[in-house]
Amino acid sequence: MSVPGSPVCAPDWLELRESADAAARAPELVERGRAHLEAGTPAVIRDVGCGTGSMGRWLAGRLPGPQHWILQDRDPGLLARAATGMPSVAADGAPVTAQTLEGDLADLRAAELAGTSLVTASAVLDLLTREEVDGLAAACVEAGCAALLTLTVIGRVEITPADPLDVEFAAAFDAHQRRCTGGRRLLGPDAGPAAVDAFTERGATVQSRPSPWRLNTGGTDGAGRAGGAELAEEWLRGWIDAACAQQPDLVRHAGAYLRRRSDACAAGELRVVVGHVDVLALPAAAS
Repeated sequence: MSVPGSPVCAPDWLELRESADAAARAPELVERGRAHLEAGTPAVIRDVGCGTGSMGRWLAGRLPGPQHWILQDRDPGLLARAATGMPSVAADGAPVTAQTLEGDLADLRAAELAGTSLVTASAVLDLLTREEVDGLAAACVEAGCAALLTLTVIGRVEITPADPLDVEFAAAFDAHQRRCTGGRRLLGPDAGPAAVDAFTERGATVQSRPSPWRLNTGGTDGAGRAGGAELAEEWLRGWIDAACAQQPDLVRHAGAYLRRRSDACAAGELRVVVGHVDVLALPAAAS
């Protein structure tokens, strides 16, 4: 998983993207999973790689309670932020409580999930290896808990207006997402299908839905709120930086490419769709 302090888990970035994440997630999968949670009183929900807690803020109020959330992350600074932002009531007014737990998703085992109703994660799977995704699926299925895994990149980016270098930067970024780092081969855009396969092979019932970011630089983000240009600009810079890190010969084009894109962003003319997928896996007994 990404190390604490890396750009993908920087608090300012996580906060900037939160409303676009909320607008993108597939609510129909939440509805499909509600029946499983209603069997547990209270529902115990473990949010792995929780970051600043955006998943809990989005999901707790959409589920019936009572709920007890376990917010788990490797970064103690992010955990402190997550603990202060959780809602206190569920969709039906029942109480929501939360605790924090410092730990690595890769170390999660079925025994730790005993009594857990649901495991959640947001924008995490693409940072894992195939072995780690398999391990997560095995732990959830063995423990009999559902999993709602949202906002996994799929390697599809649409930028309007088009630029001749879009395809080359996109391909380099996808390769960067699949890079080998610290002896780990990351799944990147292959993570969604890998999760579907891993849960299905273990007997879970799996559904997936698209959950694209839709960034409008004409003044709104993916949730229709002000700030779309700021989010698109930050995403664009990170996207270009990652592509150049993977394919250094792109550096000679990066400055001019970024200026063209930034100018369109400032003019409110840039539209960006970043493809993601959400995956819901229900244990066989609940399906």
